[in-house]
Amino acid sequence: MTKLSISEAALKLGVSKEAIFNRIRRGSLVSSVENGVKLVIIDDEQKAEQKETPKRKTAFKSDDKYYIFLEEQNSKLQKKVESLEVETRTLRDQKEQMLIEEKRKIEQIYRDKDEQLKNIINAISSKLMIGEFQVEKEIFEAEIDIDSNQEKATLVSIKKFIKSKNLSEKQSEKQKEKLKAIAPKDKRFVKLEKKYYLDLQKYNYDDLLI
Repeated sequence: MTKLSISEAALKLGVSKEAIFNRIRRGSLVSSVENGVKLVIIDDEQKAEQKETPKRKTAFKSDDKYYIFLEEQNSKLQKKVESLEVETRTLRDQKEQMLIEEKRKIEQIYRDKDEQLKNIINAISSKLMIGEFQVEKEIFEAEIDIDSNQEKATLVSIKKFIKSKNLSEKQSEKQKEKLKAIAPKDKRFVKLEKKYYLDLQKYNYDDLLI
């Protein structure tokens, strides 16, 4: 009979320490405590159980298969993750490209609108300028008339005539009303398109001033 420590007994029998403790609890191994140390009493002829080794080898083989399976699954998952990352980047790039294209389209629309607006403004300005030119031309033509017996005679509107006299606003209004009232009866006034003009080259109108 030999007394061995738990570790020595496990090594001799080829099992784990936990297996030694289990056998002690089941009573298949006898133990004693000496100087606070648990010892296992083993028969010298008792050998390591051969049946334990195959179990451990089988367990190792099962564990290896399980780890290989996990590695395969992990590899597949990793590939899926990488594929999803590529798809995500592609979608993000496509979205950014779409946003850039939309931005360009919107900017082009605003540029076109601005160009149309400029053209409209230019057209209106041109019409206004033509209109002003026409008005000035009509005034010019109205102020210059050709007399049948003379060369060019200068015609001036009542308003311009009064303005040239540097009268006050109140005096100008009174003078304007007076001349408008006199014009239909006075031969010195020339009527053109329902308006009366003064021929300063032919006549003197100082007598009509207030």
